[in-house]
Amino acid sequence: MAIKIPALGSIYIESCRRHGVAPRTEFLSALFKADVKKSRHELCVLEILLDHVKDVDFHPLLEVTTRIGDSEIEAVDVLNESSCALNGEYALVLIRSIDQKLRIVDLQDLSFGKDFLRDVSQRGLQCQVLNLRSSHFRKLNLVGEFLRLHTLNLDYSTMLSSFREDCFSSMPNLMCLSMCETRISNLWTTIAALSKLPSLVELRFQNWICCNDVGSSGSSGGDDQTGPSQPSNASHLEMPPISLNLLIDLDVMTEQAIRNLLPFSMNQNFQNANEDSSDDSEVDFSIHLENDQLDSSHSAPPGWNREINLPSEATSAALSNQNGEESSEGAISGHVADVSFKYISEHASPICFEQHYREFMIASIPQLRVLDNLPIRNIDREMANLTFFKHFERLPYRRSDKENVVSILQKREIRAIPSSFQTQKQMPMDPVGKSQHSYARSLCAAKMGSSAWPYMNSLSISGNDLGDENGSFRPRQFEYHPTNSSLMVFGTLDGEVVVVNHEKQKIVSYIPSFGTMNSVLGLCWLKHFPSRLIAGSDNGSLKLYDIQHFPSTSNGLRTASSVTFDEFDQLTSVHVNSTDELFLASGYSKNVALYDINSGRRLQVFTDMHQEHINVVKFSNRSPSIFATSSFDQDIKMWDLRQKPIRPCYTATSSKGNVMVCFSPDDHYLLASAVDNEVKQLLAADGSLHLDFQIPATGSSQNYTRSYYLNGKDYIISGSCDEHVVRVCCAQTGRRLRDISLEGKASGSSMFVQSLRGDPFRPFNMSILAAYTRPSSKSEIVKVNLLASSECNKESSSGGSSFPFNSMGG
Repeated sequence: MAIKIPALGSIYIESCRRHGVAPRTEFLSALFKADVKKSRHELCVLEILLDHVKDVDFHPLLEVTTRIGDSEIEAVDVLNESSCALNGEYALVLIRSIDQKLRIVDLQDLSFGKDFLRDVSQRGLQCQVLNLRSSHFRKLNLVGEFLRLHTLNLDYSTMLSSFREDCFSSMPNLMCLSMCETRISNLWTTIAALSKLPSLVELRFQNWICCNDVGSSGSSGGDDQTGPSQPSNASHLEMPPISLNLLIDLDVMTEQAIRNLLPFSMNQNFQNANEDSSDDSEVDFSIHLENDQLDSSHSAPPGWNREINLPSEATSAALSNQNGEESSEGAISGHVADVSFKYISEHASPICFEQHYREFMIASIPQLRVLDNLPIRNIDREMANLTFFKHFERLPYRRSDKENVVSILQKREIRAIPSSFQTQKQMPMDPVGKSQHSYARSLCAAKMGSSAWPYMNSLSISGNDLGDENGSFRPRQFEYHPTNSSLMVFGTLDGEVVVVNHEKQKIVSYIPSFGTMNSVLGLCWLKHFPSRLIAGSDNGSLKLYDIQHFPSTSNGLRTASSVTFDEFDQLTSVHVNSTDELFLASGYSKNVALYDINSGRRLQVFTDMHQEHINVVKFSNRSPSIFATSSFDQDIKMWDLRQKPIRPCYTATSSKGNVMVCFSPDDHYLLASAVDNEVKQLLAADGSLHLDFQIPATGSSQNYTRSYYLNGKDYIISGSCDEHVVRVCCAQTGRRLRDISLEGKASGSSMFVQSLRGDPFRPFNMSILAAYTRPSSKSEIVKVNLLASSECNKESSSGGSSFPFNSMGG
């Protein structure tokens, strides 16, 4: 027979007497309210409020919670609305003792500490609704069993920036997920994580709110609805099963109107208390939010499905007519049939401002029915699929379906075996794979499709390898070796040139500055003499080093012999031609200098080639006399040494200053990168536009963008110094294949792209020179393999220290 609710009260009072603790009136009141609901034939819910509960109250409460399973109580909600003195371990024991009758868990994780969150993440909970607002997750890793969970709320978790690969793997019944005002920004890893949620039908990264001209939210749901900025009370957390009967008239929302929204400004003020607080980076308690972020307005999220009445006359043209206008608060307003309306975006996460965010989400989650409070219609899904196909690639080389690597290898082996039984009428087993080259592409697509989290690790080289205990390199530029797949050279802010085996993380040759060089901004290997390289610094010093002809130092490292060239003041770039006979230098001037490598002489200085300084100069890969220059005068110019470059072969103009230019491996194209993500591919023959990659601008005039080809000419990589993301785009269609997000290891640190290069030997491999801006100016060279999973980091990462660093060159 079920235990009566009054009997539970008696058990609690008796236990308090035995433990010498005064009974908590809040708990006795909660039992009384549950009994009243029982008498009214309502759902008998017991609300346990953990506010002000102390450790001494634990044992009497536990005696009651362990018997709830045999009582008349039908459901239990555990709430925590303010700070709590209860030990986190005790809180977990209480929550888990309720077992199958646990319905809602609504907690402020600040009260219980890092171990509490980690335990919840790893072991899971039996609740149906879990609210962890303002949690201090950095990388979400909810891998425990949440088998009954249908609603998860992580709003205002302003430290949350990414997901672990196994996140959401044990939430088969999760239907509603809200992550407003987080730092989530990467479309690909987000979709990969959400793909593990087969029941997900409602997703929210922002609140789209429709308001009338009076300024209040239109509503048909009753008087107790809460405004978008106001907290809902605890009773609001008693969410019924998800209801999709929204009354929002989505016809008034046009694709262009959503895209043109001004970004909601997230409050990201924070202070760093401990740079190295957490090595695993999953939960971060070293960031102390400002007082205004702990305001009561963040104590609970706004309603999930806000019901909004709009005039039936509203049409999709409403926001594009003369009456529609944008406000500076991330809102769209319009006027239809004498009724004004306004949609307001509130508490948006950065992912909402990614180009084609809504279409990407809808096309990638087929079962999704509501996104950001707006229902998804059939026509929305059709348009989303078209937009996705136009602007994105799911897999490289236009592969449409994920394939198994073993299956591809089997097909390749079968096709390689001649068969007398195969007739001419038989179709090939792999219509795509007609050559070994095609099989290699299929393998790349299969490997990349297996994980959205690429393998990333920092190149671990320090001055300790030279016997300097306090030494640390500050890299400023780097280049892969053109013929030796294991070698890389980097130059430092202190004028050092270091040749490393980046596969074994070992220094091969060390070239000290000898007090003659400042920051090394120009590096270029010779192709036919693989032990030689040109290095140039910002003070004008130019040297040719041969790392084979060297005296051995005491520690066995090679110190290169050198040839000195005439200086080129304020140098930013050097490049050697295809025959290793000549090299060019450019810098903070309008001139370019030509040098003869064999004689060591400067042959000529070409003056006034541009109206402003020439940041990068590049020879073509195959023609020893053809070179291109990029300047902040907004022009890209092609030159031919055989014509004594007085006039360029042609000029191509960008809308902003050009940061760099490079040739495609086959010299068919020029890849031009101008300030703030203006990246274009030009035909090398005449400079005409072949492709505009249409990477969204940030609005910053200091956002210097650099772009290079990956292995081959099929894909490019692009990154900018004001952004933490590297974009991978198809060089033939401009469609985006993947974004690679850089995340600082320390709390409060941000990483940005200083430079980058594609690995010339390995498909879809690259290295990124990434700079930290907070809390200290350090940097590291990050190696990225898009064909391997981040799980490799746990199994085979080299680890170790990274380059400490600061920040123009290519």
